[in-house]
Amino acid sequence: TFRGESIDRLPPHKIVQLGMSHVPEGRGIFHRMTVHENLLLGAYQRNDDLAGDLDRVYGLFPRLKERLGQPGGTLSGGEQQMLAIGRALMARPTLLLLDEPSMGLSPLLVETIFATIAQIRQQGSTVLLVEQNALMALEIADRAYVLESGVITLQGTGGELANNDAVRRSYLGEE
Repeated sequence: TFRGESIDRLPPHKIVQLGMSHVPEGRGIFHRMTVHENLLLGAYQRNDDLAGDLDRVYGLFPRLKERLGQPGGTLSGGEQQMLAIGRALMARPTLLLLDEPSMGLSPLLVETIFATIAQIRQQGSTVLLVEQNALMALEIADRAYVLESGVITLQGTGGELANNDAVRRSYLGEE
């Protein structure tokens, strides 16, 4: 249910129209399309102020502006993740779903991606993040949940869970 409406039988374009965008694990970019074409595809249901939204994406990810004409498949893993997030933002979501955004990225890129996620939140989008890098996720989370075998076993603010002894032992590698 999203905004009081059941979405389990809605086609993806209707869910996007409601204000939800999803960045899947593995990024899901279009490898043969250029960076610019991938971004425009994120706004395929709109025809208003695309330039302003492109500027927003380039402000968050300046690297993408440098690579506008380059095929998405030739980008590094981090750049592809930036492109996937940028494409999702082009739909102007109120809820952005991110599935494992740090997967396969170098530690430096992970920090960059998480700093950008924090910026996206500050700009007014709600972010639902599924992430195995517990430390980074808890640092930026307002609310956090620990799932074990599909069941919520702990919940609280990011700070509360980051300071929880069981979480620190099991997920943060501390004794």
